[in-house]
Amino acid sequence: MKTTISNVKNHVGEQVTIGCWLANKRSSGKIAFLQLRDGTGFIQGVVEKSKVDEEIFKKAKQLTQESSLYVTGVVRVDERSPFGYELGVENIEIIHEASDYPITPKEHGTEFLMDNRHLWLRSKRQHAIMKVRNELIRATYEFFNDQGFVKVDPPILTGSAPEGTTELFHTKYFDEDAYLSQSGQLYMEAAAMALGKVFSFGPTFRAEKSKTRRHLIEFWMIEPEMAFYQFEDNLQLQEQYVSHIVQSVLKNCSLELKTLERDISKLEQVVPPFPKITYDDAIALLHKKGFNDIAWGDDFGSPHETAIAESFDKPVFITHYPTSLKPFYMQPDPNRPEVVLCADLIAPEGYGEIIGGSERIHDYHLLKKRLEEHHLDEAAYKWYLELRQYGSVPHSGFGLGLERTVAWICGIEHVRETIPFPRLLNRLYP
Repeated sequence: MKTTISNVKNHVGEQVTIGCWLANKRSSGKIAFLQLRDGTGFIQGVVEKSKVDEEIFKKAKQLTQESSLYVTGVVRVDERSPFGYELGVENIEIIHEASDYPITPKEHGTEFLMDNRHLWLRSKRQHAIMKVRNELIRATYEFFNDQGFVKVDPPILTGSAPEGTTELFHTKYFDEDAYLSQSGQLYMEAAAMALGKVFSFGPTFRAEKSKTRRHLIEFWMIEPEMAFYQFEDNLQLQEQYVSHIVQSVLKNCSLELKTLERDISKLEQVVPPFPKITYDDAIALLHKKGFNDIAWGDDFGSPHETAIAESFDKPVFITHYPTSLKPFYMQPDPNRPEVVLCADLIAPEGYGEIIGGSERIHDYHLLKKRLEEHHLDEAAYKWYLELRQYGSVPHSGFGLGLERTVAWICGIEHVRETIPFPRLLNRLYP
C-alpha cells in the first residue's frame, strides 16, 4: 500500500511503500538507519541485516544523500522519536541516485546556503518553517471566511504609490508609467465600499535599500478593510486574528515548533486582550529606559520597538502616532488632530512591527487637503477621492506582514528563511 510519512500513523503494523528521498544515514555493522523525507514529514527507516536480503542491506549501506527511493516496510511505534513512528525496512527501490549533493550535514555559511536555496528548502529546519508558514496561510483564510469577509485581489501593477513614497519599482505600462504594488490598501477600501468586509493576500514590493534582518524586497501582506469599522473595532479584530493564527500553529504544528526548538510558553500567552500604549507614553517609556536621543515627532527604529516590547509579555499596540509620521489617508484624532487614529502592533522578543493599521479618512475635503499637503497628484487619486463622494462611511483596515509574523512565531533570526525564495538587496538568484 502506498502512503505518505504524515499518514503512517494510520498504518501501524502494516506494510507500506513510501516514495521518498534519503536525507541522511548512519550505520553500524549489522543495522542501517535511514533518515527519509517525502515532503509531508521525516521518518527513520531501520534496515536490519538479519531481516533483509544481502542485496538490500548492501544497497542501504551505499545509498547517497538525496537519492530518490521507493521504500517498503512495516510501520512501528517508536516512542523515542519526536515523530512517534519508524519504518522497519524490507525493500528499497532506487529511482535516481544522487551524487555529490552540495549541502552536507556539516556547517555551511549563509551565503552558500542562500546560493543553494532550491536545495536548502529540503532540510528539516526549512521544512518546519515552510509548514508553519503554510499553517498561517490556512488559518488566515479560515479566520476571515468565518468572520464573513470576502477575498478580493487588488492589482499588482498600479499607476500611483499608495504610501506616497519614492521606494517603488518602476516599469513601463505600454506608453505610461507603472509601479509594482507596495500595498493593495487603496483598492481594498474601494472593495469594502462594495462588499463590506474584505481582505487581500498577495505579494507586495518595496524598493528599499535595507539590509536588516526584518526586511525583504518582495513579501506577502494580508490586508483587510472594513466598512463601518472605527478605530477600536479595528484593534479588536487585529488581536482576534493574531491570536487565532498563533493558536492554530500551536495546535497544528507542534512537531515543527519542536524541530525549531521554539519556546512555546511565550506563544501560549498570545490571547486577547493585548496591551495598548500611546505614542506619547511610548516616548516616556523609552526615556525611562535611557533612550534620551528620541523626541516627540521622531519615528521608532528597531531598538526602540524592541525596548517597548520588552515591557510586555504579549504583542503590544502603539497608538496615536503624530500625523506627520504617517501616510496621508489616516484619520486624525477628532480631539487632537496632531495625532492619527492608528496603531502599530509590535511582536514580543524583538521581532518588531508585524501590523500597521488605522481608521481611514472618510471626509472628502479633509482627504483632498491631505493629498495637497503631501504633494500628491490629485488626478491620480481621483477614483480614491470619489469613494468619499458617493456614500462615504467610517472605515478601517490594517496590513500584516506574513514573513515577519512567521519569523516571530518560529523564533528565527532573519526573515530570509521565512519565504521559499527570498528577494534581498543583493539577491535575485535562485
